[in-house]
Amino acid sequence: MKVLLDTCALIWFLRDDAELSERAAQLIENPDTDAFISVVSIWEIAIKASMGKLVAPVGFQSSLEGKLKASGFNILPVEFHHASGVYSLPSVHSDPFDRLLISQCKVEKLTAITNDPHWIDPRYAISVFW
Repeated sequence: MKVLLDTCALIWFLRDDAELSERAAQLIENPDTDAFISVVSIWEIAIKASMGKLVAPVGFQSSLEGKLKASGFNILPVEFHHASGVYSLPSVHSDPFDRLLISQCKVEKLTAITNDPHWIDPRYAISVFW
């Protein structure tokens, strides 16, 4: 299965936080899972951490990318078709980061790992796992 972690799931995974469901953690750690982290999540963490809204993961600027790759995560860049895909999304979710992540799930046919109830709206037509 190919999955994309939303930003909260990424943070909880990195912190080994109980907020991440056991099912989601097992799927992420399964060697048969292709797990993706979007640069959108890195951007969101950077913005919110710089504003004091959250604490960035340890090694955020210096070593996070290497740690993610060493843990088997694929880094998903933002491409034109991801960004333009936001245009056709229904107005269910107003968060711009989440809307771009949802577009990436649609375009790349990835299952989202999130507990955000907005993502399961059938009009998005994406698979969600929690």
